[in-house]
Amino acid sequence: MNIEIITGSPRENSVTNRVALFLKRYLSEQTSHTVNIIDVREWNLPLLQDVFSSVDKTPEPFKPLSKRMFEAHAFILVTPEYNGSYTPALKNLLDHYPKQTHKAFGIVTASTGLMGGMRATQQMQLLINALFGIASPYMLVVGNVDKKFDPEGNLLDENYQKQIDLFAKEFCWLSESLCPESVLN
Repeated sequence: MNIEIITGSPRENSVTNRVALFLKRYLSEQTSHTVNIIDVREWNLPLLQDVFSSVDKTPEPFKPLSKRMFEAHAFILVTPEYNGSYTPALKNLLDHYPKQTHKAFGIVTASTGLMGGMRATQQMQLLINALFGIASPYMLVVGNVDKKFDPEGNLLDENYQKQIDLFAKEFCWLSESLCPESVLN
């Protein structure tokens, strides 16, 4: 199964990216799935003009991104909270692609504040519904992210491991249930 973690913070020194790095390593070690990160900072996507309906119909600079988006069986969206929602950069990336019908989505928010982006989770659920995706009800909301993960994505707070394990277990169950044929490959 191909899982793409989309990290939605456009900031150069994103603390949210720490969680994405950790999850990539964790899922790669704990499962047989192929796990990669799509970082919005690596793609200079213009504001939406056209939906990329296939790799062939994608402008040349974005074909590698489109290949990964179309080949993904499931997504984990990782974002900080911007004014009670997810980042415009994350929305812009997802808007460039057609509906993600029946694909599993994991929701991860992170913040240096205590609430961890809790309000953004609600908005992300609406976004996933609009994409025709299926959101795992087990979300990972990381408050005080700078105290839980270092810049390389290493877990600093071992007490947080239980929440990560539950999020990963439930996300993988949903993903594998929605796309069982990909587990065999």
